[in-house]
This record gives sequence, structure tokens and C-alpha cells, in this order.
Amino acid sequence: MARRRLLTDHERRCLFEPPTDDIAIIANYTLSAEDIEVIGRRYGAPNRLGLASHIALMRHLGFGLPGNNAVPTPVLHYLAAQLHVDPAALTSYGQRSQTRNDHAEIVARYLGLHPFRRMDIPFALELAEAAARHTDRGEPIVRALIEGLKDKRFILPASDTLERAGLAGRARARKAAAAALIETLDSSEMAHLDDLLVNNSDFGMTPLAWLRAYDEAPNTANINGLLERLRFVRNIGIDPAVSSEIPEFRFAQFVREGGVAPAFLLSDYSLNRRRATLVAAVIDLEARLADGAIQMFDRLIGGMFTRARRGRERRYQDSIQSVGQLMRLFGATISALDEAIQHGGDPLELIDEMVGWHKLVAAKAQVDALANLAGEDALVMATERYATLRRFGPAFFEAFSFKASGSRLQLIKAIDVIRDANQRKARHLPDSVPLPFPNRKWKQIITSGGRINRRLYEIAVAATLRDGLRAGDVWVEGSRSYQRFDAYLLSRRDTAKALEQLAFETDAQAYLAGRGRTLDWRLRRFAKQLKGGNLEGVSLDRDRLKIQQMPPISPPEAEALDRRLDGLLPRVRITELLLEVAERTGFLSAFRELRSGKEHDNPNAVLAAILADGTNLGLERMANASEGVTYAQIAWTHNWYLSPENYSHALQTIVAAHHQLPFARHWGAGTSSSSDGQFFRSGRSRSGAAEVNAKYGAEPGVKIYSHVSDHFASFGSRIMSATAGEAPYVLDGLVLGAGQLPLHEHYTDTGGASDHVFGLCHLLGFRFVPRLRDIADRKLGSILAPSSYRGIECLMGRTIKTAAIEADWDDIVRVVASIKDGTVAPSVIMRKLAAYKRQNKLDFALAELGRIERTLFALDWLEQPTLRRACQAGLNKGEARHTLAAAIYTNRQGRFTDRSLENQEYRASGLNLLIAAISYWNTLYLDRAVQHLGATDIEFDLALLAHLSPMGWAHISLTGDYLWDQAKRISAGEFRPLNDPLARLKLVA
Repeated sequence: MARRRLLTDHERRCLFEPPTDDIAIIANYTLSAEDIEVIGRRYGAPNRLGLASHIALMRHLGFGLPGNNAVPTPVLHYLAAQLHVDPAALTSYGQRSQTRNDHAEIVARYLGLHPFRRMDIPFALELAEAAARHTDRGEPIVRALIEGLKDKRFILPASDTLERAGLAGRARARKAAAAALIETLDSSEMAHLDDLLVNNSDFGMTPLAWLRAYDEAPNTANINGLLERLRFVRNIGIDPAVSSEIPEFRFAQFVREGGVAPAFLLSDYSLNRRRATLVAAVIDLEARLADGAIQMFDRLIGGMFTRARRGRERRYQDSIQSVGQLMRLFGATISALDEAIQHGGDPLELIDEMVGWHKLVAAKAQVDALANLAGEDALVMATERYATLRRFGPAFFEAFSFKASGSRLQLIKAIDVIRDANQRKARHLPDSVPLPFPNRKWKQIITSGGRINRRLYEIAVAATLRDGLRAGDVWVEGSRSYQRFDAYLLSRRDTAKALEQLAFETDAQAYLAGRGRTLDWRLRRFAKQLKGGNLEGVSLDRDRLKIQQMPPISPPEAEALDRRLDGLLPRVRITELLLEVAERTGFLSAFRELRSGKEHDNPNAVLAAILADGTNLGLERMANASEGVTYAQIAWTHNWYLSPENYSHALQTIVAAHHQLPFARHWGAGTSSSSDGQFFRSGRSRSGAAEVNAKYGAEPGVKIYSHVSDHFASFGSRIMSATAGEAPYVLDGLVLGAGQLPLHEHYTDTGGASDHVFGLCHLLGFRFVPRLRDIADRKLGSILAPSSYRGIECLMGRTIKTAAIEADWDDIVRVVASIKDGTVAPSVIMRKLAAYKRQNKLDFALAELGRIERTLFALDWLEQPTLRRACQAGLNKGEARHTLAAAIYTNRQGRFTDRSLENQEYRASGLNLLIAAISYWNTLYLDRAVQHLGATDIEFDLALLAHLSPMGWAHISLTGDYLWDQAKRISAGEFRPLNDPLARLKLVA
């Protein structure tokens, strides 16, 4: 039986082999004067070089010189140069084993080290267990073990011993976490957990399978199904607080495993592990079911008002002919009255003669109806859908204990009134009820007639609750998506500790003074340049800015070169491409099993599962089109090896390797990026995340918002609603998805821009450069009076309210620190700010701060044609990515057919990984194609390489049969032959 491995080959090399790059060699293998003195006491070059190798390797890696004297050539040459000896002298070192042993003892005494013995194994296991509480990955566990042993001055044991200790420590950490998680459970709770895996005739399946099998499409049956499952989970009696008994990572690991493990597999677990996994699954299900029910409530209530508005619009459309007739009648009446005034006469007689009094009287009913239709409130119209609310409202209000503070407490009382009436089955509400509605008209409508209209009241309470839950000033304990607003931010104490990590002046007055001076100087300079006509492509004509359209970025010569190089790229199947990229980058090592953390023993199954996601082919159809992998293998792999975390790690691996390719530097310095949304139609009109967007037509769909670096590395993507604004998601990719990329400049189009993004980007250290469609019409902001800037007064808007910024400065800093720390996703906090009624001041202050940065950006844009060109080039890279995405995601007509957001995220992650892999592979072979052209004496301007794109796919077979076993494999040191017709002709000849 093969030995279980904790480390990949790459990780083993990093941990146990000396580095070979110059910087690392100098940092770790430079001998001190004391070292050289000790070494100099030895006789002969072989002994001195051998002892130096012992000291250098023992100090850095923790191991002495191996028995075969294997030292990487760069390290050996560096040590030999410091001793002024020939590196070849090491070949004759240690011919007497006693010499090697004596030197090992000398080095141990000199460095103050002692050997690792059998009695020290328990200490090593403790170190490994402590590290494994927070990770299952082998590299950090073994690294922590090595560092812990080094701290105690141990000579490290063999690498196999360290790896076995890491495996044993990880197993102990898992067992300890399982025991701690179930320690507080009583016999009743354990019995409920065990019953989850027993087939139940009421459900026709196990309760666990039933709990997982809920539908996310928003309708009354599905929300009631969610609420029923939520009641079932709560009756099990597990306190969510038990999750705090173990490290966060360990609990998350149990959750991931409990989310995919079928009942039959869980039944085979040891008792503690099975129950611990079920505890985590139940806690996670309670939060997910609660969030799902609240989100569905949000969408159902929103749908009631949306349908009501559409109904009014349809009635307007139906009455267009009547409106035309009434307008003509009204016009004729005005003409009759005008005739009476101009020439005298009885107005009534003239109206009767010219219009017909009977026509006016008959039109009164139509006029009244149209007037009522125009003045009808959305609340009244939504009441037509009251029966829909009654089908789920009572169960929903009963399921949750809502919390609030301040003015929202009246809303909680209103919910209690409705809940009480439902419990008593009362037909009417009390005459005195809370009216917690910001809309004063609603209060009048609800109380008109002297009695509370229950239908109007319940719908108004539901709509107000929806707004409060969105904002965070109404919350549900235990929820993840509907917490209190402050819960998303760092505590004020932690914010104070994080101030040093922020890249801006954290004193409000000093910050505003500095930005104010910069803004004033820039505005005055701009006015002077504009007046002198010194701005390229920018002029002021009749108080309106005129900006010349940018010419095409890519010259025709670049397009011709691009076509020629594309023709040279090797013809390759997508299976072969993925296998080659995996060999070169090692990204497959990121896909570890959720339970054991081991790598898959069949890489083809992992790649097939990724390809099933990325091409939208699906698991079953991928299995039918594949040779060498079965449906069972792909389905198992998808459940146990593909996860959001693993997808993210794999993507970062490919992106990091892409940015290290020398050819990528032709496209930029690797410090800028762009982002944009791409719309995909939904296969189902009632799909869980699909919404109608007027921009894309009446057919519903979703958007993938993606980020691309200037090297064409697609480093981030996420699913978003087609109806949502893109601006909140701009920072998500930069803060959460960029990994180690040194980005500082970011491009978007108009949809990704808002004053809030301008402000947050600046405070987080990014230069935000959107291509604003209406930049000529946007007013500039200033801190001084607009009249201070002569010649551009017409371009100035109102003054920036610095007092508002200063008043909420501490909260602005807290928001930025929370985003920087990763406590909250930027999109989450920006959506909460926009909806948070009590935080309108903070929202306004952040927008005012953003106006400063937007004005400075606008001045940069108008003064610097190079910035406009750079932005255009950056956005073109995003468009190239979209084109490739559309070509890959072709199955099922390129539609998202998955109902659940989780499955849609998997599709988006798989698609993005394929794009990143293709871009990396194309970049690699474009370099070889350019070198080939240069070797054939074909002249071209190297500057044209900046206009190439690695997003082409004409040479890649994306569809067809996937012959994994027959795919031609290329090792990291080899390359495929270019598609050169001349070379093929020579070969034939």
C-alpha cells in the first residue's frame, strides 16, 4: 500500500532543498567571520568546504550535508567563493565516515544544536497538532513543525519523519476538535443527530437529505419549505454557540464536509467524527436556511411592489387611446373658452356648440379613473397581492425574533402586533398600533376611514422590514447575511490597532488640509491650461467641455502581427492544454480532498470536473464525452475536491505563474487591472438568481463581474444580480481576489464608478480610473467657493462639505480598516451603507470624500491623454476576456441553468480558471512564436507586442470528445512544436 503523503513534491522541494535564486542564497548562505574562522581550522580544501556546507545547511534548513554530498551548484559555488577554494573539492569530501561524523558533532556544538530522538516525538506531535488546528494543508503544518523544533535547537530528523509527524498531528487535531464539539451535547441532542441519517417515511429519504434539498426560486411554496426545514433544524436543539469551542478553521472544515457527505458515507465515520460533522452541518444549515428564507422574503415583497407597478404601467398603456381622446376633448374645450374670451359670448353655449356638453359629462368618469390611476400609491397597488403575503407571512413572522434599535423599535412592536393577531386569528387589528413608516402618505392611507386597514398595514410593515433587514438596522441573531450593521466592522479597539496599517493620514484635519491644498492647486492649474488651450483634445466651448474621441489604440500593423503569431501557435486540445498548464504551474495541488487534504490520485478527474463547470457542459454530459473518467469519478471529485477555497488557491497559482512570464511584461508592469460585468442569460425564467434587466432585454439572467490584470491574467470573478449596480463589486476583486499582485491602478467603465468607490479606492491605496461616459457633464467639486476659480466657474458644482467628512471621519476610517483587514467584503458594506437609513450621514460623508477624489481624477483625465489611452487599453483587455468567456461557455446555449447561487459560483469559478489557464498557455507560446519570427529574419517593431492579446482560442479545440488518456503530455522543460508550415514542408522533404 502506498504511503500517505502530506506534502506535494513542490512543497517538499521548498521545505527540504536549498534555494537556487541569488537573493535567497546570499541571505541564507553568507558565512560570518566566526564561521570562516572555525572552518579555517580544518586541513585541506575538501574538509573546509564540507564543514562549510554542514554549517550553512544546518543553520538554514536544519539538516546537515547529505551523505551523497548533494549541494545545489549555485550554493556550492557561493560557499566555495567565500572560502577561496575549488567547488570540485567537495567531491572528495567524507571519504572516511568518521570525518563526516566528527564534523557533524563540531557543527552541532558550534551552533548549539542537539539531535532529535525518539523521546522527542511527543513534542513534535504537539507542534504539528497546534499548527493543524488552523489548517489541513501540509506545507504550513510541516513548516510550523520545523520552526518549532529549530526554536528548541533540535537538529531536524529526516523529512519522512517530519511528514509522518505532521500527518499524526493533523489527525490528533481533528479528533480533538470533534471531541470538543460534541462534549456539551446531551443524550436527546445526540439522538436527534443520529436520526438525521435514518430513512424517514415522511420525507421519503433521510432527514439530512431532505434538509439539503430546498429550492431557491422565490415563490410561496419554497419559502414555506425553507421555514419548515428551519423549524426542524431548531427542534434538534443544537446551540450555534458550540462552534466557538473549536478553532474557526476546524469548524469550517466540519461544515464543508457536512455539506457534501451523503448519509451512507457519514454512517461509516467513527462516532465522534460523525456527530461532530452533523453538529457543524446542522449549525450551518440553520444559518443558511434563515438567510435563504429572509432573502426569499425580500424578493417576494419586492416582487409584489414590482408587479403592482407593472400592472399600473399596463393600465396606462391600455388607456393611451382614451387619454388621446380626452386630450383632444380638453383641447377643444380650451379653444371654445378662448373663443368666448376673444370675441365675447356665453362660454357654456360655445362649449356645447363646439364640443358638446354631453361629451364632457360622459368623459368625467374616464377623467376620474385616470386621475386615480396617476395618484395611486404603490402600497395600495401592492395590496392586490395580499393573498400572496398571507400564504407565507404568518409563518415568516413567527420564525424569527427580529432585533432593532432606535427608531426601528417601533417596527418590532408592529411585527409583534401582527404576530399576536395571527396567533389569535383576529380579523382586525387594534385601533392603536405603531406606524413605523418613513413614508407619511402610508400612515394616512392605512388610517383613512378611522380604522386600521389590515391589508395595507401588513404589507407596509413587510416592506419596511425588508428595507431594515437590507440596511442592517434590523437584524436576526445567528444570521450571516442579515446582521447588525456594526457587526460587519472591526471593533473600535481593533480599529485603533489597525491605524498603522492604513496608507493615508488618519487625522481628519490633517487629511482634509492636505487634500484641500492639492485640489486647490490642481483646479487653478487646470483653469490656466484650459484658458491657454494647452490641453490636448480638450476645449471649452460655450461653457461646455469638448473632449475629442480617442483614436483606435491598436495600429493595423499590430493586428496583422497578431494574426501571424496566432497562426504559429501550436494546435492543441483543451485537455492537453490543461494538463500542460497543470504540469508547469502545479495548480492541481490546490484541489485537495475536503476530508483528508490529500491530492487526487487521478488528475484527469479533477480537470474533467473543472471543464464541466467552465464549459457549462455539466457532470453527466462531461462523463459521456470523456474517455478515461466515469460519471461517478467526476461527481465524487466535484463534491470532494472542488470548493470555492480550492478554486481560489488554484487560480492564484496560475495568475502568479502568469505574472512571472517574461513575455507578459510587454503588456504592462503588472500593477494595473480592469473590471467589468458580463451578462449571461438564464435558462429558467424563475431561476433563483436570475432577474430581469432592462439593459439586456426582458429575458432574465445573471452577470459575472470579473477582474483582469494588465498582463491579461483573469484573477477574479463573482456572480452578481443582473439588476444590481457594478460599483460595489469593483473593490471586491482588488481587496479579496488580487492575492499577491502589486496592483495600484484600476480601470472600469461608467457602470463601475461612484463617488463612494473613488473615496474608498484612494483610502485603500488604489488609483481609480474609470472611463466616464458623461465626464464632460459632471461638475467639479471644490472646498473653496466655486467663484475662486476664474474661467471655469461654469464647470464647478457645489462646494464639498468637509464638515460632514470631519464629523463622520472616525466611522470612515473604521470602514476602511475593516475592508483592509478582510473583516467585511467591500460590496457588502457599500450595499449596507446605501440602504442604512440611520447611516445616511456616513454614506453622505463618504460620498463627499469621494467627490474630492473624483475631481482630482477628472483633472488627471482631462490633462493627461496618456491616462485616457491607458484606461482604454485596460478596458480592451477586459473585453477580450469577455469574448473568450463567451467562446468557452457555449454549452446549453451559454445559459446559466443552475437555480442555486452556490452552483452558479462554481460555474463562474470554473470558467475563470479555464480563461486564466488559456491566457497563461497562450502567453508562453506567443513568446516562442515571437522568437521564431526573429530567428527567421522577419522584421517587426517590438512596440507592436504591447497590442497583442493572449485571449485567442482559434488554435484550441474547446469542444468534442475529451480523450484524457490519449492527451499528449508535455513536461515543464519541454515545449510543443509551433505550427510553422515552412518547418513542416522541410520535414516532409
